Amino acid sequence: MKVLIADDDELVCDGLKLLLDMEDDFEVVGIAHNGIEAFNLCKRLLPDIVLMDIRMPDIDGVIGTRLIKEKFNQVKIVILTTFKDDEYIKEAIKSGAEGYILKNQKADTMIESLRAVSKGSFVFQKEVASSISSMLREGHKVDMSKFNLSQREIEVMKLVADGLSNKEIGDKLFISDGTVRNYVTMILEKLNLRDRTQLAIFYLKSFN
Repeated sequence: MKVLIADDDELVCDGLKLLLDMEDDFEVVGIAHNGIEAFNLCKRLLPDIVLMDIRMPDIDGVIGTRLIKEKFNQVKIVILTTFKDDEYIKEAIKSGAEGYILKNQKADTMIESLRAVSKGSFVFQKEVASSISSMLREGHKVDMSKFNLSQREIEVMKLVADGLSNKEIGDKLFISDGTVRNYVTMILEKLNLRDRTQLAIFYLKSFN
C-alpha cells in the first residue's frame, strides 16, 4: 500500500520511511511537512494511507486531515503524534481520521495499526481510546429512539466507539463474535453508515 508521511521533523520522516520501506506491503510515495503539502501531494500521488503529525507549521494535521477527507475520502488517515490531547483527538476524529496513535509505541505495533486501518478498522492506542471514552461520558446524551435502536444495539455501538474488537465486545456482553458482527451490521443499516469508522464518528458527534 502507498503511504504518505506528513511531519515537520526531518529525522522522524527519515526514520518512518526507513521503517516502512523495510516492509514488503508498504511503499512510501511522498513526504510532506505540513497539512497543505500533504493535501497537494494527495492530489498527485493518491496514497492509500497518510501518516499525519498533528502540530506542524502553517497548516496543522487536523486541518490537513479535513482538507484531504473532503476531497479524497477514500484515503485513510492515521494521526501519529507525541501529543495525547483530548481536543486534538476529538478534532482529528471529527475531521475523519481513522486512527490516532502515539510516537512512543513500538515500531511493530505502529505497522500493525496501519495494516488494520488499511483493512477498514478504526485504530486508537489504548491511552487515546480511554480519552475518547471519557469525552463520550462527558458529552450530552441524545435521544436515540428516533433511530429505532434497541438497548443492546446501543451498548454494542458504545463499545465499538470505545475501540473494542468484536471478540472484546462479545466477551464483555457474554455473546459470540458472530452475534456482535450481526449487531454491528444491523446498526450500520439503521444509521445508514458504511463502516465501523463512520459508526464511531457518528457516536462521538452525537454525544459531543
